[in-house]
Amino acid sequence: MRVVLAEDLFLLRDGLVRMLEAFDFEIAAAVDNGPELSRALDELQPDVAVVDVRLPPSFSDEGLQCALEARRQRPGLPVLVLSQHVEQLYARELLADGNGGVGYLLKDRVFDAEQFIDAVRRVSDGGTAMDPQVIQQLLTRRAQDKPMGNLTSREKEVMELMAQGRSNAAIAAQLFVTERAVAKHTSNIFGKLDLPPSDDDNRRVLAVLAYLDQG
Repeated sequence: MRVVLAEDLFLLRDGLVRMLEAFDFEIAAAVDNGPELSRALDELQPDVAVVDVRLPPSFSDEGLQCALEARRQRPGLPVLVLSQHVEQLYARELLADGNGGVGYLLKDRVFDAEQFIDAVRRVSDGGTAMDPQVIQQLLTRRAQDKPMGNLTSREKEVMELMAQGRSNAAIAAQLFVTERAVAKHTSNIFGKLDLPPSDDDNRRVLAVLAYLDQG
């Protein structure tokens, strides 16, 4: 699996390269600025992009804008964003098209290699890998909207885990309930949000995220 990595800090970039290579990923390019990232995404056509939000020369949203442009040119390009902070606008824009694997991780909340590698694999397979704090921010932003207000506390917990990309079995284990209970909560969520249920976990999560991105 070919990865284009963008991170301006040398030690972190080198560490990520070594980690990915240790898990049999091929590093197509490891760059430290926006223009090189755009060129690598365009020319190398990677299987997944792992991108820091803030890159030279602007140190604002250079990395994410490059990734978003690459997704416009190549719809569905899997992108895993790394950031120091929960930046709602960036997360919303990344999720806006609901197309292809997407992820948003906070750097200081990635605690081990397996967690990070699992996120890269999940995104490259077309799934989602969202840090819980990112999801909390998106949910909080919509908390006053009527559909969100209609969800029970348990349904909100289930939706947060769904948005992270968890399966029904994983959600059941996390909440110490049965899979049947999770399925019931999921059905209720889709009904209240006026979203059609689906047997496809990824489409289900992306539908919820797309809904959260509205407004």
